[in-house]
Amino acid sequence: MIAEDDEINYLYFETILRKYSSKILHAKNGQEAIDLCRENSDISFVVMDIKMPVMNGIEATREIRLFRKELPIIALTAYAMSSDEQIALKAGCDAYIVKPIRKQDLFANFQTLGLIN
Repeated sequence: MIAEDDEINYLYFETILRKYSSKILHAKNGQEAIDLCRENSDISFVVMDIKMPVMNGIEATREIRLFRKELPIIALTAYAMSSDEQIALKAGCDAYIVKPIRKQDLFANFQTLGLIN
């Protein structure tokens, strides 16, 4: 699943992840991300934007962790301060990538998390 409110960013991630996932779901805000994770137990990973409307990615991650403790969540953010990374990791994100996202950085995190070879 890709949780991203910016349509261009979503299309970018969807394009590069398409060959690694047969089905990609799109959440446009944190609450939709939570709802999709509850409704779709077959979601194998989440790419989570931090700044989204309705509910941000930090709060959404905390909520998802209450019922999907092992689901890999990669935080994406335009914030580049080290304290922001610590906040995301403490909330339950497994990795943290700063925008603009380079394809190789995303894949490196997927490899580290065992999502791709």
